[in-house]
Amino acid sequence: MSETDGDGIADLPPSAKLVYKVLEYNGPLTQKGIVEESMLSARTVRYALERLDEVGVVEEDVYFADARQNLYEITDEATPEAAVSD
Repeated sequence: MSETDGDGIADLPPSAKLVYKVLEYNGPLTQKGIVEESMLSARTVRYALERLDEVGVVEEDVYFADARQNLYEITDEATPEAAVSD
């Protein structure tokens, strides 16, 4: 179910596109960091991350500074063609 072509991201809700751009601009962030940068609610960010994970453009890793949190980043498979275009 991993779609990394342009249609995968283009079909996502605006919140998921914003989270993608925040990660693209800032690099790896925790969910709390994404909430602060995007000014979206924590619930909206969780939903956006789930949707981005479904299309295979973000990956989750352990945040070693605080193991209770995860670090999210854009995957290597997320090529420029998959980038959000307006």
